[in-house]
Amino acid sequence: MGQDTAEGHQLTGRPPGLAKPAQRGLTLIELLVALAVMILMATWGVPSFQQFAARNEVTTDVQRVVRALSLARNTAIMTRNTISVCSSQGPIYTNCNFNDWSLDWVIIEGEAAGGSLTGHPILKVLEPLNGVSVTFNRDDRPIRFSAIGWSQGYNGTFVLCGRNGESATAILGNNGRVRTESSSNDDC
Repeated sequence: MGQDTAEGHQLTGRPPGLAKPAQRGLTLIELLVALAVMILMATWGVPSFQQFAARNEVTTDVQRVVRALSLARNTAIMTRNTISVCSSQGPIYTNCNFNDWSLDWVIIEGEAAGGSLTGHPILKVLEPLNGVSVTFNRDDRPIRFSAIGWSQGYNGTFVLCGRNGESATAILGNNGRVRTESSSNDDC
């Protein structure tokens, strides 16, 4: 008998007299509870993620507006030339589009009188994000920065509207500087 227990210990890897451990797994109830918790988390998380994504889209496009206007202003100061900014339909940029600032933004050297981009060197093109609309509250002319960086007479407010009611404004002052603010849904 002593040999049987010693052999049993060698075969099973357990000391003699110990019971086989019970197998452990998930019961149907535990699985259903875990599934219900995951569904609740997804129900709360997905709308929050969509709101987060919409807010990021607007923030990214606000940064594009600020970057374009700051770049144009700094270029005007450095080159001592008039630099203009307007929106235009690409890939061939021939005219400014003053009704839809959601298009590509073109930074050019010169005044772009009448909105014509012909004969003006294009310095930079900044492409927009899909889903964000941009409006400007000024008349039919490009934004111009003088050799000292002022945009006098070309100041105004850009309103950026995204999905889920997200919006922001970028305000261009007479001194050529840009500041941003969050805006209300009523602006869109």
